[in-house]
Amino acid sequence: MKKFNELLQRADWKSEKHVPVIEVLEKGESVNVKVSVGREIPHPNKTEHHIAWIEVYFQPEGSKFPYMVGKADFAAHGASVEGPDTSTVYTEPSAILSFKTGRSGVLYAFSYCNIHGLWVNEEELDI
Repeated sequence: MKKFNELLQRADWKSEKHVPVIEVLEKGESVNVKVSVGREIPHPNKTEHHIAWIEVYFQPEGSKFPYMVGKADFAAHGASVEGPDTSTVYTEPSAILSFKTGRSGVLYAFSYCNIHGLWVNEEELDI
């Protein structure tokens, strides 16, 4: 049996379409973070192949555990009562999350592809 951390896939988001991209948009009283999948190489968003969700965690320096900042679920992938990819509604795997912190640390983002599994990326946050 594999350990959970062995299931996490890593790569450079510029060359791998499944890796979540973390962009710190604002650092002030609130931290605004944009997370997305497929920034450089678009990821399919079809009924049979899509990003289902992205989760974001923040681990402040000196903290034993990370805190979950938020989760974005992407539920519309073109399916309708007529069948796969018959709808005109497709959610894009992108979200903006806001949180407050007075400390620097590390942001972690996890994305889940229904075919290719769990992907992770991290980004330093300097306050």
